[in-house]
Amino acid sequence: MSTKKPAETNTILPTIIPRAEHTISRNNISHNALKVLYRLNSSGYSAYLVGGCVRDLLLGYHPKDFDIATDALPEEVRKLFRNCRLIGKRFRLAHILFGKEIIEVATFRTHHKDSHEQHGHSHKGMIIRDNVYGSIEDDVWRRDFTVNALYYNVADYSVVDYMKGMDDIKGNMLRMIGDPTQRFHEDPVRLLRAVRFVGKLNLEIHPEVEDALVNLNYLLSHVSPARLFQEVLKFFQEGPRISTFKLLLKYQLFDQLFPQTAVFLKQPETIHLIEKALENTDQRSKEGKSISPTFLFSVFMWRPIFQLTNKPQPHSDELPPHVIFEKSIRHVLSQQVDRLTIPKRLLISIQDICFLQYRFTCRYGTAPFRLLEHPRFRAAYDLLLLRADAGEPVQELRDWWIKFYDGTQEDREALLKEVNSQADPTKKKKRHVRRRRTKKTTPRPIQE
Repeated sequence: MSTKKPAETNTILPTIIPRAEHTISRNNISHNALKVLYRLNSSGYSAYLVGGCVRDLLLGYHPKDFDIATDALPEEVRKLFRNCRLIGKRFRLAHILFGKEIIEVATFRTHHKDSHEQHGHSHKGMIIRDNVYGSIEDDVWRRDFTVNALYYNVADYSVVDYMKGMDDIKGNMLRMIGDPTQRFHEDPVRLLRAVRFVGKLNLEIHPEVEDALVNLNYLLSHVSPARLFQEVLKFFQEGPRISTFKLLLKYQLFDQLFPQTAVFLKQPETIHLIEKALENTDQRSKEGKSISPTFLFSVFMWRPIFQLTNKPQPHSDELPPHVIFEKSIRHVLSQQVDRLTIPKRLLISIQDICFLQYRFTCRYGTAPFRLLEHPRFRAAYDLLLLRADAGEPVQELRDWWIKFYDGTQEDREALLKEVNSQADPTKKKKRHVRRRRTKKTTPRPIQE
């Protein structure tokens, strides 16, 4: 059962940065987040914006999410907001719903060693339960990096800084709160968070943090596939992705996430394919276009699928090419799901994008027209173009589909006429067997 730790005198004193000395404006803060802060304050509770949203506001970015830390317990928060739901076992949180926007409210937490609650850590040092409540002075020690340990106080518009996070923001430095080795053991996902922050915010890594990154990448094998998937999704959704990818390679974290793909990273075409896809995605993000995680997953999975499809297999001569292709896709994705829990709806889209690479080779009859209507055609088409750019021997196929996709109806019919003039080697003629028609007869009466 969770306990609320009584407030104690703490030797650490915060630096209070008044409104005139920082760049955070309420105009850049979500209206709904301000509403939650004001209601908590008016109800007698302390409440602060905290974490990534404060960091991003200070760095001039526009936060996607606004998180709040308070001394109100989750049940007390729920009483104040009818649109509130409590979630989580490991981390008990209050989610306050405003249409599509969710404001996350967390109660100040303290360290398990300061509580009477048992079994807060696993035998590997990971935190497995984190509902031990405390004060803001306790809570700051539970934050991972100094730049994430800044609190914005809406009561006087100041920034409360316990860990010299403001200095690290000004110096573009990523520094861990406490001993990096211990903090990474407590939650190995922080390894990925460190790399993501450095790639996203263009920060320098403090030497102690970097040493731990180099030596502790194996800790990711202790993290559940569901949590790893959520972190990879953030990596796909937040740019710049290409710089983060290079950091994942540098610290050998990519191997822990995509072990099948990592085997082929020594091949130049594999690196080129992934980097070009990430560069294109970063450009789309800058232009305000939508980002498809399924497309990036398909790119990351393509080389293992391609290699397995072309690998000699027992009885492969007895199977049609499309069956071999489908089996390869299913095998590679089933192995990947053991590492990242990719939802079924995304898996179906990834399968479609990859299998369409085979269907692109079937340019006979009306098949190309039907392919244009496929909901995943555009993503699969983009993957085909990337494959050709990466050096796969599909340039002729790429050129044909570019002409077909961009061409008029007359151009398309001319292209089809050209390929249809040749025999289709992928299809066998059906042999029509004429059945003999039998007359319906009535049985003869039995003679006595």
